[in-house]
Amino acid sequence: METYLGENTPKLGFGLMRLPKKDNEIDIEQVKTMVDLFMEAGFTYFDTAFVYSGSEEAMKAALIDRYPRESFTVATKMAAWFGCKTREDAINQFETSLKRTGAGYFDYYLLHNLGVVRTKYFEDFDMWNYILEQKAQGKIKHIGFSFHSSAEELEEILIAHPEAEFVQLQINYADWLSTDIQSKRVYEVARKYNKPVVIMEPVKGGLLADPPEGVAKILKEADPNASFASWAIRFAASQEGVLTVLSGMSNIEQMQDNLSYMKNFKKLDATEQEVIARAQSEIAKYPLIPCTDCKYCAKVCPMNIGIPATFSAMNMLILYNDLNRAQGREKFHVVGMGKELAEKCIKCGQCEGVCPQHIEIRKHLEEAVTALHP
Repeated sequence: METYLGENTPKLGFGLMRLPKKDNEIDIEQVKTMVDLFMEAGFTYFDTAFVYSGSEEAMKAALIDRYPRESFTVATKMAAWFGCKTREDAINQFETSLKRTGAGYFDYYLLHNLGVVRTKYFEDFDMWNYILEQKAQGKIKHIGFSFHSSAEELEEILIAHPEAEFVQLQINYADWLSTDIQSKRVYEVARKYNKPVVIMEPVKGGLLADPPEGVAKILKEADPNASFASWAIRFAASQEGVLTVLSGMSNIEQMQDNLSYMKNFKKLDATEQEVIARAQSEIAKYPLIPCTDCKYCAKVCPMNIGIPATFSAMNMLILYNDLNRAQGREKFHVVGMGKELAEKCIKCGQCEGVCPQHIEIRKHLEEAVTALHP
């Protein structure tokens, strides 16, 4: 695959999932500056998806309309489980993505968020054959899928679909040994089948960029000048067989920080790996809700509940034991964004059907009602 990188040269990918906003709209001018910095540093991989609201259009305005098409690579995704009742609905996502981005073709096209009940939609709608057809027509260069489930299910999919050229997995040091997320185990399955890996959530939805005090102390003592995010992204990029590590950068400062250590990337050495092992042991002490702020749950919630922001407030309470700070986050990111509080939950369960992390959302929302408002 000509656009793949060697295993010893992992690169940074710009994830356009959490773009900066101004007046509740994507701040295109700031995104343009971020794109320029990224390209100037020699990086070329841009990742979006049909379900990332406004992201594909932002990619067109900030990147595709401003740079020669051959100077960058585009990855986007089809979510056949999201609002699709027929094969034509799923096909429409592909065609819509082409129109929104104006990319002409996709360097990397992914079937989005396979795992448990979501996998079936792609089989029922025959999407594997559809994307192979698009590849034959030159509209896709490489096909793959993103995945959130067990190592056993990943192996089943890779056996059934050897045509998959790469796989996108959630890998970070907090989830590496997790029995739920199974980062290490799914990574090992991908390696077993010789599939290059695109890494997502290396900073676990921002959690590892602002870790709890115990973790922060370990990392700062090891290197006072390194950002917390740098430890997380370098851990992910240090794995073998990595095509790129996606970072969902939300402002210019995050971009500059990521570029500072990824432009001349060095794998974690043995001493640094020991530091990460201590950080893993420390963070494992906290019973966090494993939400990564993907917002898939919020898209299907009939009550418009601010589920990810509620869980962010809950995790803040768990990590820092500061009720005022947690309530402030809930007020700003739930109420302030026009969302409903956890108490409005009618326990329909639609959210749990699309959650990549398999979170017991209804249970945690019920806990949030009393924990955040004792």
